[in-house]
Amino acid sequence: MRTLLFTPAIDNRYRCGLIVSRIGLQAEAIPFSEYDDLLTQVKQQAEDVGVQCVLVDEAQFLTKSQVSQLTEIVDSLNIPVLAYGLRSDYRGEPFIGSQYLLTWADELIELKTVCHCGRKAMMNLRVNEFGEVIREGSPIHIGGNESFISVCRRHFKAGELTEADHLSLDRTMDQVS
Repeated sequence: MRTLLFTPAIDNRYRCGLIVSRIGLQAEAIPFSEYDDLLTQVKQQAEDVGVQCVLVDEAQFLTKSQVSQLTEIVDSLNIPVLAYGLRSDYRGEPFIGSQYLLTWADELIELKTVCHCGRKAMMNLRVNEFGEVIREGSPIHIGGNESFISVCRRHFKAGELTEADHLSLDRTMDQVS
């Protein structure tokens, strides 16, 4: 399928406009900011090259208006939209984009992650290079010398990391350096 890829312009971990998976797959994408009209961009691309699907990576960074535009892409243009992102930030607060995606989506498919205790991981701990949990600051944090660890709600509240989490952090920090 001819899929149009979008990723937030603020996500410059690898390079602006590049989506990179955890297993190393990568693809060029159209970077978007909060001011971009995704419906207009998709209409134009659909006329120019034909678009059969739209994929939005890091969809938590969409605005309410952009989520509405995605529903128009589905309803008016009959182009399916896949949106991947987090429900909440490292403070446990919902992202605006995620709130409206969860509310307006035709279908929700959750990609499950498991906490170190075996429970469903649904929260993210922000951890600095020393393994200390960070609870305050801007809700948007990309790159730098920090990592995010997926944990269950109980371990999110407790701010607990395991030895395996610390080892994983060490490997991640080595890759960042």
